[in-house]
Formats: sequence, C-alpha cells, structure tokens
Amino acid sequence: MTLHNGDALPAPQQGLLLTHFLTVRDVAVSRRFYADVFGGEVVMEENPAIVKVANTWIIMNPGGGPTPDKPGVTLEAPRSGERVSGFLNVRVADIAAFCAHAAANGADFLTGPVDRGSELRCYFRDPDGYLIEVGQSTGLLAGVHATTPEESRIS
Repeated sequence: MTLHNGDALPAPQQGLLLTHFLTVRDVAVSRRFYADVFGGEVVMEENPAIVKVANTWIIMNPGGGPTPDKPGVTLEAPRSGERVSGFLNVRVADIAAFCAHAAANGADFLTGPVDRGSELRCYFRDPDGYLIEVGQSTGLLAGVHATTPEESRIS
C-alpha cells in the first residue's frame, strides 16, 4: 500500500463525511480513471484504493464474499450497465469544459449535454459500467424545474 497524503484521508476530526464506495474489477484501471477524469488525488493505491475528488472520496476495492460486519452480503461490480439502481451525480460549474476534459481522459458519454430546463445534463460510464451523471445548474438557479421528456415534446 502506498499512502500519498495522509492529510487527504477521509477521516473527520468531528461529525461525519460521505464517501462513495465502488466494487471494481480492476483497481488500477478504476483508480487511474477517477484520478484522470475528475482530476483527483490518489490518496491510497490499494486495499482500498482511495481517490480524493474535490470535496469527496471515491473508494475502490474488488468484490468479495460476506465478512463478519456484513454477513450474507457479497460485493460485485455491475453485471450490466442497462439497469441501475443508483449513480454518481457530479455537479460542475462549466459542463462544456468538464466534458472536454473528461472525454480527453477516457470518458465515453452516452450523449452530449441535454438542456432539461433546470440544468444541462449528460451521462457516461466508468470502466466497470457504473453510470455517472454530470450536470450544470442553469434554470434551477432561477427557480425553473426540470422538464420531463413528455413536457419537452409538448412545448
């Protein structure tokens, strides 16, 4: 294990903080992806891999069977990217600049940014198929809520 910056570990002095844990197939590939695409700092390389991204941490480890603290639970990377029950939501100040940087570093977007009324939004997947939403608040800042696909066709 290589520790790059002990001060960057997700260890609050008080209260709590949130991190995002991903079960991945190849820790090195995922670690590099999150560091490169999001401009993150690799805090730990393995067991678990931790990448500090902005004001949060992405923690990555391979899957495995039950442990004493999670009996009956097996961790595994997604089998398919077609059905998801959750995703990473990333808010950016400049979606065009982020998308250009992310694409140059390996992100493959499902579409370009779509104007949803309240925000510009698009999605891409990480190397394991996890869905990542990127959004830039636009109309939401002025009280405009997102439009549904049905509303978009009517207007």
